[in-house]
Amino acid sequence: MRRDFSRRSILTGIGGGLGLAAFPAWAQGHSMHGGGHSRSGPRILAGFDEVRGPEVNLTIGSGHRIVQGRRGPGIAVNGSVPGPLIRLTEGDTVRLNVTNTLDVDSSVHWHGLLVPFQYDGVPGISFPGIKPGETFTYEFPVRQSGTYWYHSHSGLQEQSGHYGPMIIEPRGGEAIKVDRDYILLVSDFTTLDPHFIMKRLRTGEGYFNRQQSTWTDNYPMSGEERRMWGEMRMMPTDIADIGGKTYTFLANGRGPNEGMEYLFKPGERIRLRIINGAAMTFFNIRIPGLPMTVIATDGQRVRPVEVDELQIGTAETYDVILEPGSAPAYSIMAESMDRSGMALATLASAPGLRADVPALRDPPLLTMGDMGMNHASETMDHDAMGHAGMDHGSMDHGSGSMSMQGMKMRDTSLLPPDVKVGPGIDMVSMAPVDKMGDPGLGLRDVPHRVLTYRMLAAAEPNSDAREPTRLLELHLTGNMERYMWSFDGRMYSAVSDVPIRFAWNERVRVKLVNNTMMAHPIHLHGLFFEMVNGQSAELQPRKNTMIVQPGASAQFDLTANEPGDWAFHCHLLYHMHGGMMQTVTVAGPGRGA
Repeated sequence: MRRDFSRRSILTGIGGGLGLAAFPAWAQGHSMHGGGHSRSGPRILAGFDEVRGPEVNLTIGSGHRIVQGRRGPGIAVNGSVPGPLIRLTEGDTVRLNVTNTLDVDSSVHWHGLLVPFQYDGVPGISFPGIKPGETFTYEFPVRQSGTYWYHSHSGLQEQSGHYGPMIIEPRGGEAIKVDRDYILLVSDFTTLDPHFIMKRLRTGEGYFNRQQSTWTDNYPMSGEERRMWGEMRMMPTDIADIGGKTYTFLANGRGPNEGMEYLFKPGERIRLRIINGAAMTFFNIRIPGLPMTVIATDGQRVRPVEVDELQIGTAETYDVILEPGSAPAYSIMAESMDRSGMALATLASAPGLRADVPALRDPPLLTMGDMGMNHASETMDHDAMGHAGMDHGSMDHGSGSMSMQGMKMRDTSLLPPDVKVGPGIDMVSMAPVDKMGDPGLGLRDVPHRVLTYRMLAAAEPNSDAREPTRLLELHLTGNMERYMWSFDGRMYSAVSDVPIRFAWNERVRVKLVNNTMMAHPIHLHGLFFEMVNGQSAELQPRKNTMIVQPGASAQFDLTANEPGDWAFHCHLLYHMHGGMMQTVTVAGPGRGA
């Protein structure tokens, strides 16, 4: 087994605060329990080092993590969480030797990379996994550039720290010149074993949502609004399955009180590569007093657009340009979407300097529009929620099919016939509409500029702008009380051998209809797609992960030109584990679907 740790240096920020660290003893292997997780064993380091291609050696192992004095089980790559920054160069052929020292199978998925399907790293779909004590070599040509990341696709290992950043440098060097190039990888840490979390979610999905228990007293709602939510047996505070009482939110592996900082000099131009490596958390990113210019998403360049805040779904990446002014420091705030906590870092003109950190904002509330019941406009604020988005006269209060009681998902006649109706469905959005212009929950009424998908345009024309030849409609479905999640009412266990099939080079439009009250970040392995966001076909932005808002629909176009079997799933880890996953099969050249 080959190892190369000569470059090891733990980074507080890429390019600043370097400190040497020895090769950790835990990587030599030791016993574990609980599905590969351990509260004992050596301590896992926070932060990450850097390794470069074309040959990289990675070791997966376990130990314990301590974040702000809280101790929990951990799985690390090369001894740290996040795992090392892997820096590759477009045009090279890379060899990634991954050794598994756990006592359970593991894997690495190269999120967003165009690779032969057998190296995509999804056990059960494209390869058998990496057995305990074995080394698996991923070898493929690097066909792209940009900001990406990697993570386990085995069990729930990603929750415990099995993830890390990846930068692929363009052939010929970066076209966008900056003075500093930093990574901000936000994630969520828990002291709990993720299998315990999954068990609790299945026995009571509100177990980890502490904000639900007080909503009747603490939130500004009219009596009519409270009555409606009560009749539907739903909570307008059901924003996130797991909140800040369970999670500590991290910036490059460090808690908000652990001093993550990036150095700068006034007038410098900084590229900040933001990666959401969380298991379950959407973050709202802002830097008070400093705008951000978005230049890329999911590794793909877009036309620059300046904003003051953006929502980043689980598994998405955004590259932004910052130009700090004369302030000595700026706070980089990554507030969880339910506003139960935040990850925090600082742009500092000298080590140790800090800026004010505004308090957490009031938690957002779901609206009738988030149930697909707002026909008048694309978004609704809290004041409009009660009546403007609902036509009470159109509801049959006697039949139950369109009554308030029936709106909790009892009216399955709204679903197309190919959606399987059964215990896996307990909610149906009444009239989902396109919400590409929706900035995301909690950001609809802020006084500053917020990014929406509709604002994105590809920096270079897409290579294939053909009209799609067919429409594939898929419904995102779920039963929140039983914590069952699915596409078209069918959990992955029921359709794992019945893939979605695309013919070679077929041009397809995929429409995702979210019949649930939760936002889902949907990720397609192996291919990029173009979001149908109002841009011309040539300028539709390319992504591999897309948020579908509650009670909304969203569309993308794809060209099926990467043969093989690919995973297609919600990137909320426990939703995927709960069944919201499918296999996509692309036929090889010269073959039909």
